[in-house]
Amino acid sequence: MADVLPLVEARLRTTLGEPDARAAVTFLGTDRIEVLRFHEGDIVRYATLGMSAQPMTDPTAVVADPVRGPRVELVLSVRGGVADTDKVLRPLAVLAASPQVEGVVVAPGASLDVGEPLWPGAPFTSVLVAEPGGLVEDLELDEPLDPVRFLPLLPMTPNEAAWKRVHGAGALQERWLARGTDLRDPSRKSVPLD
Repeated sequence: MADVLPLVEARLRTTLGEPDARAAVTFLGTDRIEVLRFHEGDIVRYATLGMSAQPMTDPTAVVADPVRGPRVELVLSVRGGVADTDKVLRPLAVLAASPQVEGVVVAPGASLDVGEPLWPGAPFTSVLVAEPGGLVEDLELDEPLDPVRFLPLLPMTPNEAAWKRVHGAGALQERWLARGTDLRDPSRKSVPLD
């Protein structure tokens, strides 16, 4: 069976161009997670590489299936030059390792919280996982492997995260859209939630 990660990196390079930086983090008991940085105009994109090496497993499953199960990588897009967003590398690696460490299945609509600012001075401590397919197309793998999906991350303020827990991901996204919220602004304020 082919190693998934070279195919994932090739898909990222084809879609986003050549990365201008990369960092690797290894947590005790987990596989290595890399974070690649891409520049496109004034937008900086950070993509994980390593999360999709193993399929995510339902935490209630008695035995983990080493072949079948969802595979994902995470992509965060922010406006460059506004904040020190390169410090997001470690929090992104923590989020990418969460399926191995905590046994969670990361899927669209989920909230992921790192418990601290995503980068120095950031008003965000968590992200909303958005639907795949917009920026980076799914990577189909040979049967019986599930495709790799590239899930965009939308930074949330603590107030937005609390509001999302009550009203749902769709309602928060509608609120952002209705208010014309620039979700790539690394220093944006919380959307009005009244």
